[in-house]
Amino acid sequence: MNEDILDKYYQEGLEERLISYISDKKGISREHAMDIYYHSKMADHIHEGVYGVQYLDHKVLAQMLIDLEPELFSR
Repeated sequence: MNEDILDKYYQEGLEERLISYISDKKGISREHAMDIYYHSKMADHIHEGVYGVQYLDHKVLAQMLIDLEPELFSR
């Protein structure tokens, strides 16, 4: 496997863990958590590899999303 494939595989797993954790932590459906995540700036940062944020733990990323983009949770 080349590095791009491994990065994509890791990123998909990270997104799944992050969405699941947000759902559990906030008591919302997985679908709602997915909608929040994919409308967030964080999703863009993870996809673009900004500041290496894609290598942080999913729990840290979830808390950052909750703290930095609270408006997404009030929809």
